[in-house]
Amino acid sequence: MGDILTLIKYLFLGLVQGFTEPIPISSSGHLLLLQDIFNVGIENLSFEVLVNFGSLIAVLMIYWKDIVHIAKNGINYIITKDKTYHNDFMFIIYLVVATIPAAVIGLLFEDYIEATFVGRAKMVGITLIVTGIALWIIRNLRGNKNDGALTMKDAIIVGLAQSVALLPGISRSGATIVAAMLLGMKQETALRFSFLLFIPVSVGTMILSVDEVVNDPNFNTLWIPYMIAFIAAIIATYYSLRWFMNVMVKGNLKYFAFYCFIVGIIAFILL
Repeated sequence: MGDILTLIKYLFLGLVQGFTEPIPISSSGHLLLLQDIFNVGIENLSFEVLVNFGSLIAVLMIYWKDIVHIAKNGINYIITKDKTYHNDFMFIIYLVVATIPAAVIGLLFEDYIEATFVGRAKMVGITLIVTGIALWIIRNLRGNKNDGALTMKDAIIVGLAQSVALLPGISRSGATIVAAMLLGMKQETALRFSFLLFIPVSVGTMILSVDEVVNDPNFNTLWIPYMIAFIAAIIATYYSLRWFMNVMVKGNLKYFAFYCFIVGIIAFILL
């Protein structure tokens, strides 16, 4: 019975992480809250790295054509200097620039953030409320900037917003989309930039965490629950992101703000 309950718990954690990763309600915050509720102590980052990898696979599946298109045009610009490919080349540059703040801040303050937030549901509650306020502010915004109108300033600001999302409870997709829309980007451009930006950050996290995954003392006994959570994260992220893309078109971000307020208040008061 204990083994079955463990499988169910990790399946649920994988589904929740996968579902919440693309939408602006903070997957890391929900994982921490659920670990507290289920009394599942995940001391190593390997579990989070694995489910995050599952989410990455789903994002790659959805944006694969965009990735190939941008990469081919970027290479063509380097080779030919044809201005037709300039916007896609600069889009790649902006993604690289926007990745830097989170990478630097993550390396410098990762241990401090973990020590501050792990096991502190009230702090996650506060950051969820902050996420809700940010989503409420942009709920009715409609920008006009497309890919070709982006600037280096836009990339730096969105990158800084992503670094704020290193705090559990601050949604990565929410922070980057909020920043992008405040800068005047169209919903489609903001969404695409946000999730293409997720790719290098996620890959970088995995590379830096390989040693921790390999040396995880729990892996031998929990590899089946880990794999179930990993597969669940892929499936949940795929369908969640497809759904969120439609939500962005309709402009219903206020409902995510309400959700963050409710869960944040409950976490702060009850946990």
